[in-house]
Amino acid sequence: MSEFLAMGGHGLYVWLAYGISFAVLAALGLRPIVARRRFLSHARREAHARRDRERRKA
Repeated sequence: MSEFLAMGGHGLYVWLAYGISFAVLAALGLRPIVARRRFLSHARREAHARRDRERRKA
């Protein structure tokens, strides 16, 4: 098992490449989710502010 992990002396490079690739893919997967949450939060705040302004005018 340790020989497999060492990858013939190239283990550090190989596992680092896998780790970085996984981190980048995870970030790319999470980015739209975070952006959607921010957008919806901003839209809700704007809608509440608009509603409050209209109530004050009336």
